[in-house]
Amino acid sequence: MRPIKVLVVDDSMLFRKIISYGLDQDNDIKVVAMAADPFQARDMILRFEPDVMTLDVEMPRMNGIDFLKKLMPQYPIPTVMISSLNETVFDAMNAGAVDFVNKPADMSAEKLAVWVKEELVAKIKIASTVQVGKYQKTEGAKVASTGRNYRNKILAMGASTGGTEAIAEVVSRFHPDIPGTVIVQHMPPGFTRMYAERLDKQCSVSVKEAENGDLVEQGKVLIAPGDRQMRLVRSGGIYRVEIKEGEKVSGHCPSVDVLFHSVAKAAASDAVGVLMTGMGADGAAGLLAMRKAGAKTVGQDEKSCVVYGMPKVAYDIGAVTYRVSLENIASKVYNIFNSMP
Repeated sequence: MRPIKVLVVDDSMLFRKIISYGLDQDNDIKVVAMAADPFQARDMILRFEPDVMTLDVEMPRMNGIDFLKKLMPQYPIPTVMISSLNETVFDAMNAGAVDFVNKPADMSAEKLAVWVKEELVAKIKIASTVQVGKYQKTEGAKVASTGRNYRNKILAMGASTGGTEAIAEVVSRFHPDIPGTVIVQHMPPGFTRMYAERLDKQCSVSVKEAENGDLVEQGKVLIAPGDRQMRLVRSGGIYRVEIKEGEKVSGHCPSVDVLFHSVAKAAASDAVGVLMTGMGADGAAGLLAMRKAGAKTVGQDEKSCVVYGMPKVAYDIGAVTYRVSLENIASKVYNIFNSMP
């Protein structure tokens, strides 16, 4: 099997060289070209036909987001954004990027080498499996507000690669009557707060990054912090989230499995679980635990996933009650809750 051909785009010559050297240490990756700006990158794409591109958000002449908007319709190439702690990375995801990594604060050659090996390499390998632009969204089923009181019900969702856009698509369809919702999206610390604030502005429900002890209430969506494990707990008929430091579970902190297992224990048949796009198996075992506890479970279907990994594993082990396309997940969730006593 030939190595993954990578194009590195960054305005810093030193950064380009360090990234390229680090990536070339992996036998499965070959950096075929480097570019200092989007105009050079366009020429390199035509010349070398890379499988994956790494792209800095902030660059001279044209920023990475505008470049993606112009590039993707003509040359859909899996792209991993490299970004400092900045909300604009979510604009890049909306423009078609597959995933992003947080540019390290310590720019020493030694620290960068570790960062490339431990973070960037994995993102590139995942991106190389994605067929960008293969899925064309449709309008989806209408989601009507029922005005019901769902205070004893819980919605738990989990996602990874491709999840920032997928979760936004689902949550944007929620009405303020949605049951209390808890979400794990694999994301670096700091970005989860910005992501929650962004959704809060865009959606008709309340969205925030979860804090220890937060109530899980109707019309409220809580997103796990990027470096903490989140669990659902119930006391006296009241649901809260428990946010704690912890080791990685199923390769992640926060982990979808940790959340789903806690929901199975605390809410049982009063819950609905949704597992969406992402590489790996995080969430599959937890979703199975939810189903065994009496919860209804939803897995995003293959066609609408950026990466059909997590929901596939869940389906294969019998954890999924319904397979649903992205644009119909919100309506399916409402239909399930409305069928509950």
